[in-house]
Amino acid sequence: MTSSFEELLPGTRRALSYRIATAQAEGRAPSCVAAVQRAGRTVWTGARTCVEGHAPGGDTQYRIGSITKTFTAVLVLRLRDEGLLDLGDPLEKHLPGTGVGEVTVAQLLSHTAGLPAETPAPWWERTPGSLRPELADVLGERARMHPVGRTHHYSNPGYTLLGRLVEAVRGRSWAEALRSEVLEPLGMRRTGPEPEAPYAGGWAVHPWADVMLPEPAVDLGLMAPAGQLWSTADDLCRFAAFLAVGDDRVLGADSVREMRTPAAPAGPGEGAGGYGLGLQIVRAGQRTLVGHSGSLPGFVAGLWVGVEDGLAAVVLTNATSGLSAPAVAADLIGIVAEAEPRIPEPWRPLPEVDQELLALTGPWFWGTAAYALSLTADRGLQLQPLRGTGRGARFAARPDGTWTGLDGYYLGETLRVVRRADGSVSHLDLGSFVFTREPYEPGGVVPGGVDEGGWRGL
Repeated sequence: MTSSFEELLPGTRRALSYRIATAQAEGRAPSCVAAVQRAGRTVWTGARTCVEGHAPGGDTQYRIGSITKTFTAVLVLRLRDEGLLDLGDPLEKHLPGTGVGEVTVAQLLSHTAGLPAETPAPWWERTPGSLRPELADVLGERARMHPVGRTHHYSNPGYTLLGRLVEAVRGRSWAEALRSEVLEPLGMRRTGPEPEAPYAGGWAVHPWADVMLPEPAVDLGLMAPAGQLWSTADDLCRFAAFLAVGDDRVLGADSVREMRTPAAPAGPGEGAGGYGLGLQIVRAGQRTLVGHSGSLPGFVAGLWVGVEDGLAAVVLTNATSGLSAPAVAADLIGIVAEAEPRIPEPWRPLPEVDQELLALTGPWFWGTAAYALSLTADRGLQLQPLRGTGRGARFAARPDGTWTGLDGYYLGETLRVVRRADGSVSHLDLGSFVFTREPYEPGGVVPGGVDEGGWRGL
C-alpha cells in the first residue's frame, strides 16, 4: 500500500496561515509573504498585507539582504570544484593588492578572517555604492580587527572581497557569473541585482505610532555580493531545494554538504549553531536548520532548510524591523515537522551483495569497546558503538580498496582492511587504531601485545 503525502492537511495549513497572520499583525509589517517546501516541492504559500486587494504573491520581489552571501559562496565553491582555486589559498594569490592578502578563501567564507563587520562611514546600506568605488573604501584603515583564523566575526566587507575574487578568476562581473552559473540553471528567473515588477517597496514603521516612512533602495556597488539581491518566495524555494540535495549543474551534493558543515562556531551573543561556508547553522528546538537571514533598510528575509525533515521555509517582509522573518521561517518548519512528521521511505533489500564486504560486517572491538560494522544502502560502511557513546562514522570506498571517513571523529581518516598472507582478514586499521574480532584477541595484531596470562579474575 502506498500513500501520497504531497498535500498538507487542512489543520496544518491553517496553523501556517495563523503564524504569518500573527507575525504580520504583531510585527506591524506592511506585507509578508511566506512559503513552505517539502521534499523539494512547494506545498504551501501565504501572504498578508495592510493594503486591501494588493496582497503579494510568491512571484513578488523583495530585497533579501545577506541571503545574497550564500549565492556568492556558491560561486566560490564552483571555482574550487573546477580546480581554479583552493579554499586554503591566500587571497593574494588570486586578488593581489587588497592589504589583507594573507587571509584564506575559507576564512572569508566562514567569517574567520578577522575583518570588520561593516565598512567605514557613511552607512553602506543606505548610501549609494558610488561613495565606495575602491576596495580601500570598503575595508578602511583598520582592515583587521581580530587575529586571523581564531575568531568568528561576521564581515560584510569579507564577502565584497569574495565577489571581487570571483570577478578576478572568472574575468567577468559578479552579477554576470551569478546569472549564468546559478540563477539560470536553477530556473530562478525572478532573482537579480535590480528589482523587476511586481516588487515590494521598503518601509520603516515608526516604533511608537502606526505610521510609515519609505526607505531608500540604493545600488550597493562593490558591496553587492554581500547583500544586493532581490528575489521571490518561489525562487528562494528553488534555491532551498538546491541547498538540500545539490544540483550537478551548479554544485554537486558533496560540495553543498560541505557548505552546510560548521566551519566556525557561533560568535558571542549569536546563540547556538555556527557558520559553514556561506551558510548559517542554527538550532531550533531539537532540529538543525541551515540557510541564511537577510536584512536591508526596508526589508527582512529568512530562508531555512531542515535537511533531516525534508522541509524548507522562506519568509519575506518589507519592514526594516518588527517582524523577524528568520524566526517565523523556523516556526513554519516546526509546525509542519510536528504536525506531519516525515514518512520514511520503505525498507528495501540491496540489489546485489558483495560477499567480501558482507563478511566484514558484525562486531569488532577497539580494545574492549564493542562496535558494529554494517553495510549502507549506498554501498558504504558504517561503524557504530554497540553500547554507550563512542566514535562512529560512515565510510566511502576508494579505488585503492581503502575507505574514507565521511563524518564525525573519523572524517577524512583512512580505514584499511588488513589481511593475512592467506587472504583472510586479520584486523581493521582506522587511522592507526586496530579493531579486532575479539577484545584483545590472542595472536591478534594488537599494539603493545596481549598479556600471555590472558583474562583473569581477582
